[in-house]
Amino acid sequence: MKQVQNKMGVIITGLMLAILMASMDNTIVATAMGTIVGEIGGLDKFVWATSAYMVAEMAGMPIFGKLSDMYGRKRFFVFGIVVFMIGSALCGLAESIVQLSAYRAIQGIGAGAMVSIAFTIMFDVVPPENRGKMTGMFGALFGMSSVAAPLLGGYITDYLNWVWIFYINLPLGLIAFVLIVFFYKESTEHSKQKIDFLGGFLLVGAIICLMFGVELGGKAYAWGSPQILGLFAGFAILTILLVFVEKKAAEPIISFRMFRNRLYATSNLVAMLGGATFITASMFIPIYIQGVLGGTATNAGLILLPMMVGSVVTATVGGFLMSKLPYRTILIPTLIILIAGMALLTTLSTESSRLLITVYMILVGLGIGASFSVLSSAAIHSFPAAQRGAATSTQNFNRSLGMTLGITIFGIIQSHSLTDKLTQAFGSSGTNIPKNINFSDPYVLMNPAIRQSMDGNTLNTITEGLSSSIVGTFAWSLIPAVLALSAAFIMSREKLAQATDTDGYSASH
Repeated sequence: MKQVQNKMGVIITGLMLAILMASMDNTIVATAMGTIVGEIGGLDKFVWATSAYMVAEMAGMPIFGKLSDMYGRKRFFVFGIVVFMIGSALCGLAESIVQLSAYRAIQGIGAGAMVSIAFTIMFDVVPPENRGKMTGMFGALFGMSSVAAPLLGGYITDYLNWVWIFYINLPLGLIAFVLIVFFYKESTEHSKQKIDFLGGFLLVGAIICLMFGVELGGKAYAWGSPQILGLFAGFAILTILLVFVEKKAAEPIISFRMFRNRLYATSNLVAMLGGATFITASMFIPIYIQGVLGGTATNAGLILLPMMVGSVVTATVGGFLMSKLPYRTILIPTLIILIAGMALLTTLSTESSRLLITVYMILVGLGIGASFSVLSSAAIHSFPAAQRGAATSTQNFNRSLGMTLGITIFGIIQSHSLTDKLTQAFGSSGTNIPKNINFSDPYVLMNPAIRQSMDGNTLNTITEGLSSSIVGTFAWSLIPAVLALSAAFIMSREKLAQATDTDGYSASH
């Protein structure tokens, strides 16, 4: 196949900027949401701002991944950058939580295209002997940006204005756009095939039903309400139809045949379960710092830095080792470290020091980091370049699904635990609770003004309940961590050096 002279370093820079933007915006809003809601209102609808982004991103991943295999990477990657920038600009102009949610959905569509294609372009342009190192760098950046986003969001919110958590994407996106448009030249032949519109429709519908069912259940509507039951029923029906349609489709959006490959199936399973565990620590440690220890949004973000550093270390090391050791041999010890870190988090109390939390977070980071780099290579190991987009995007979809379900399921567990503990504590002690305050809402618990308005006994009771509920949630999150380790044990024994580079490498130094 014809070789195309690509400026590899320039292209990689553009890809990394795109990953940085898309992965940060998944969580950057978290620490700023209290301020955003305080300014534009909509406390009862704030969950939509996060859900809209995640729904759009997840729905787009497999679709754009498949389209990139069929019609070329570049056009859809550039499309993703442009749409993401438009969504970012609109988010900064939002005057209501409904507007913000709609604009976040636009962002999510762009992110779905960028994330699903970036890793695939990297494999297309990087020579086989350098892919392990480069995958380690990409994985480290993905993990680092996901963890650093709350820190950056907290800092911008505290010292600038929340609109800049969106506007910061504009210069980054423009640079990425220029680098990819002018320096990335595709050489892979792409056959024009029929688009699986029905499969895409069913996939998007199923994701929307599932996401809004788990996000709105127990909040906007009761779990047993017709609205939530209807959403779950819709998800079940659309999923069954999706499986049936995709099995019959000539070019399915999600190829279930790919899951017959043992390495691919198990790497997707590890990604989903590991993502559910990882997001639990990322979500609840900042709440612990602010709600239990009384720290600021910036303090909450800073406490995630140790986890970020740990994830970068093992993501990079994992990338270097892939050509020397089987994927499973790298993942098993790191997942054991992840389990150890999460187990130690279950020992936290209101008296725990930040130094102790820092040590535990380092272990969690070391435990999850290798999965960001190793699993990306494992997912595409057995497939030619023409299927890499679908393989990579499906795995990214499953990782995001795991993180989303983790946020929802463990969020429900923590919220119910906290409500039960506070109801029991205040009911037995007779302590006066400030009126019109919902203490099951973590953003209220982290409000400094509200904390200062409480008497010492009330504050102690609430922080004890919050600490206990978060620690209990960490214990529950050990379940997917152990299952991820079990899945790693049944992975086949391939390593990167054994991969056949059929038609992917299209760049030279």
